[in-house]
This record gives sequence, C-alpha cells and structure tokens, in this order.
Amino acid sequence: MYEILILLPVCERHGDLCILVIHIDKQVFKLLFNRMAISPRSDATFSNQKSTPSESPRTKKFPLTEEEIFYMNCRAAYLTVFKSSLENIISKDQLYLALQHAGRNPSQKTINKYWTPQTAKLNFDDFCIILRKEKPTSKAELLKSFKQLDVNDDGCILHTDLYKFLMKRGEKMTREEVNAIINLTDVNADGKFDYIKFCKLYMTTNEQCLKTTLEKLEVDSKMRRHQFGNHIEGSPERDPSPVPKPSPKIIRKTDQETFSNKGDTRSSLLSATRKFKTSVSFTITMGANGNRNSKLTEPNLIKDWQYMQSKGCFFLEEDGEIISHQYRMQIAQRSMVYLTIKPLNLSQVEGKPSPWLSVDTALYILKENESQANLQLVCFTELRNREVFGWTGELGPGIYWLIPSTTGCRLRKKINPVTDEAQLVYRDQTGKLFLTKEFKSTLSDIFEVIDLDGNGLLSLEEYNFFELRTSGEKCDEDAWAVCRDNFDTKRNELTRQGFMDLNLMEANDREGDPCDLWVTLHSMGYNKALELTEACPFVIDIYAEKCKPKIKAVHMEACSGQLEKAICKSVLSKGDAKVMDGYENIIVHTYSCDTWITSVIENKSDEKVIIHINNELSKNCVNNRGLNIFAVEVGPKSTMVKYEAET
Repeated sequence: MYEILILLPVCERHGDLCILVIHIDKQVFKLLFNRMAISPRSDATFSNQKSTPSESPRTKKFPLTEEEIFYMNCRAAYLTVFKSSLENIISKDQLYLALQHAGRNPSQKTINKYWTPQTAKLNFDDFCIILRKEKPTSKAELLKSFKQLDVNDDGCILHTDLYKFLMKRGEKMTREEVNAIINLTDVNADGKFDYIKFCKLYMTTNEQCLKTTLEKLEVDSKMRRHQFGNHIEGSPERDPSPVPKPSPKIIRKTDQETFSNKGDTRSSLLSATRKFKTSVSFTITMGANGNRNSKLTEPNLIKDWQYMQSKGCFFLEEDGEIISHQYRMQIAQRSMVYLTIKPLNLSQVEGKPSPWLSVDTALYILKENESQANLQLVCFTELRNREVFGWTGELGPGIYWLIPSTTGCRLRKKINPVTDEAQLVYRDQTGKLFLTKEFKSTLSDIFEVIDLDGNGLLSLEEYNFFELRTSGEKCDEDAWAVCRDNFDTKRNELTRQGFMDLNLMEANDREGDPCDLWVTLHSMGYNKALELTEACPFVIDIYAEKCKPKIKAVHMEACSGQLEKAICKSVLSKGDAKVMDGYENIIVHTYSCDTWITSVIENKSDEKVIIHINNELSKNCVNNRGLNIFAVEVGPKSTMVKYEAET
C-alpha cells in the first residue's frame, strides 16, 4: 500500500491516570480499569465544563457547528489511541479503548455488534458512525446505576458489597482489579466507595482527556487538517477572508526539503516519509461545466406515447445510509423512451418546510443480460428541467433495472432535532379516541407515498413495502384477509380510509399511547413536528413510443453496490479524466453539469492507495460527505466514487 498525502501528524502521549468506567446492561454493572492518556496537569477539579475546542479569535467570530464539534471530538478520541486517524482499528480491544476515550461505555454485546467474526478492521469513518449510534454515558445514568447498589441511600457502597458484586455477577473481575478500585483514595474512605465523588471524577476526567487532545489539535493545525473525516475550523462561507492557498502543484523532493526546514513540520514529514513509499499533494479544481447541454425537453407528440408511472422513496437510515425502492422495467419492442424522475409533491402546510422538494434525484438504467447479476449500464437521467431529471433515447426489447439515486447532499441528518412533539390522537367527551387533523394529513401523505402505482389503493405488495420499512416484517395472505374483513377495501386492496382506520385501531390497542405510531412515523422519515425531513418520496414517469412499458418495484435496498458500479461507469464514460502527475496509475474522473459534480478515483495500480481530498475553496455548493477535508481509500485495480456535490 502507498498513500498520497502531504503530512501525517505525530501524536504525543502524556501522563497516565487510572479511571473507572461503569457498564450498564440489564441491571448488571461492571467497573473496568483503563489507562487514559491525558495532560500531566490532569488533577480532577469537580467542574462541569462542556468539551469544546479552545476558542481562537476565529472561532469566537465564527462558532463551530455541533457537527464540526462532533467530528473534532471523534478525532480527539481516536488520536488518543492511534498516532493518526489514517490508522485502522484492528482488534476488539482497540475498538473498546477508542470508544471509552470518546466517553462511551460499551458492553461486550455492543462491541460484538460492531466487531463481528467477519470484521478485519474498522477505519475512522466507521468509528464516527459508531459514535453517532452509541450515545455517551451521562452523569445521571451513572448515578442511577450505582444508586441501585446503595442499600443505605447515603451515596456510598460498602467495600464488602462491591467485592461481592464485581467478582460474582456479570462480567466478573479479579480480586486484584477490585483492589485497584478500592485503593483509589479520592473516592474511598472508611470501608466505603463514594460513587457520587467517583461520578464527578469520571465525568471531569473524560472532559479533561478530551480537552487536552483538542488543545493539541488547536495548536497544530496540520494535525487537524489532514485526518479522515476532518472538519475545517472555518469554511470559506464562514470566513470572509480565507488565507490564500498556493497554486496546485506536485510536492517534489525540493519542496520536501523546503518543508523540512520549517520547525516541527520536520518531524511530522520525516515520520510520514518513513512510513509510506510516496508523498504527494495534488489539487483538482472542479467547477460546473456550463458548456454541457443538460436541458431536458419533452419529445414531440409525447401525448401520443404510451405511459406508465411508479412512485417510491429515499429513506435516510440512522447511520446516514440511504435506501430506496428499485424497479424492473419491461420494454416489449424497440422503441424511443422518455424517462423522468422528480420529488413527489405532497400536501404542503403553510409555514411548514418541504425539504424533500430540494433533494436531487437521478435514475440509472441497467440492461439485464441473462441474469440479474449481469447488469449493463445503459444510461442515466443526466438532463434537467427544474426539479425533473430525465433521459430520452432508444431502448431495445428486454428487461431493464431502474435504480434511483440521490447524492445525499440535501438528504442528510439534521443537527438540531425538534423537541416539541405533535399530538397524534385525542379523546372526545365520551372518551372515544380519534386521530388529530394533523396526523390524518400526515397519514394521507404516507398513503400517497406507499401507493406505488398511484391507483388510490394499497395492494398487499405495496402494503408489504410499508410493513418492511416500519416493522421489518411482511403481512401474509391470511393476515391480509383479516385486514380486508375489518377495514375498507376495494378489489382486495386497502382504501385510504381503511389505512386511516388501521392506524386508529393501533392507537386503540395501546389505549391511546402513540408510541407505536411514532415508530411508524420515524421509520417513514417524519420528525416530532410531523415534518418529512429524513425521506424523499419521488415519482418515475415512463413514456414509450411503440409499446406499453411495464414497471414494478422489486426491492427496497441501500443505494450502493450496483448503484456505485453504475455511477463509476457513467463518470468514466462521460467525465473528464485527469492523471495524477507522477502517478500514471491514479486517474481522477470528474463529471459535471450546471447543478452537480461527481468525481471518481480510478486506481490501476496493484496497491491500495489513500487519497486526501481538500474542498476548502468550494463556494455555493454542498457535498454528500458534509466535510471539506477528508480521505478515501481505493483498493488495487478498482474505482470509487469519492465525492458528489450540488450547487
């Protein structure tokens, strides 16, 4: 493996402090001893400060967002365990230690969830995803856990009880490990363990560890700017006077010698060159290509063509992954075809945002040759007219797969969640339960989304896509017959009113408790204010000149695998290629139109490469990573979508 980079940081370690970490799992608690690297002056002062980067004049003027603070904290925890965030986690123990440094308290079950028998390594991006899912342990949780062992309710636990609990229950500790806990003078006295003091010490030490590493990142900007998943201190949008950047060039031997004379940069650079075979800086300026004809126009006499439609939806998962419906299309004979995809226009309440309408959509068309596993990219909807993306061309007879895509630039997790919860149900004076007007409107919109063929009814097949999304299970024929007998149906399909009544029955079964209804709403992308923020419904329209096209939703899967292959092929065939100077086997392909850019890295070499991307100078655009500086790993003889941005 070799790496393309400018600098790698050197992580210095400081004095050690022993700290207890409490594990909570089914009322079983275990205290684990670990050594945490923090600054020499780490004496715990019982304060309650929030771990944020030290304030520079720049951060005072342009405060960091919660997202930027999250990534800084991730990086700080990672760099306490590893010398660089380019290093991989290669064992359960390393994962456990890194999570603890991030203020998490993982059980063995949690570790096993992320480190399966098939896991060989995890990188920094994987680590960030885990931290999003696993929330940090709070002081209140710690106190509540210990309180269950406090028989006298005096804030202390007898040493005899502590020995008994830690050595005989759950994940047992040795006597030596328990002795180490009891020998902590700050939290032990008179044969008792003072868990209130311990909780203060635990929280303060966690904060101090994080603060120390963040301060080092603040001092050494190069360390902060060349990590996986790095957020910059201030993007061009937030800093009206960015520091001028040098013109793009290759760092050759003479440049390295110049850098070697600049203070502590020398040790970092020497460290990098010892570890890796190659160091190089490479910049590509990516701008929208205004010369590319990307205007979508309808064919003449399209009203005489035969027409089919299907709806679907992009759903944003907890880890940021996007899943969507996927389709099979049948064309009976050679014909001109006009395909479009656009966000579905649902009912819009005045004063409420409709963020899904700004989400970019695309459709990749692949021809099935002999089997589903053998798919050949035919085209994609690269033309645009406002929010509609489309393609016009001739297709031969056969089966085609339609794979929807969105860059993820607009469909992403919201930093500031809504706290006020909308009311879903109410009771009248007689105690009878009803759905609120707002909830009924939302259910009506959900019905529109899951009614894939748009006939105003839900078939069993359509309803099962909904069930798989919201409960993970399918409704069989017997259960559907019960549904048909108890709710309004037509031609063996559920009506809109029947769907409403089904949800009302669910609320009645819970005696008015809306918890199950909220599970459904969150699964469908709604927040607590009944705003659709984590999904984008779309509609696909197909016109064929010579035959009646057929389309059927067959899967709901992650937007990866076949899709990524299709994107790579499309960019390689239509994009502009640029060979990395001095590295003829590394090619960057960039496809751009007036509204979006996709960049693909092609690695023709026999070795894995790591490419650092710096997007600090971009203006008036958003990218699908949410980061301005990051790195991607490309395997030998492979291609990878590295970046998508939308203006």
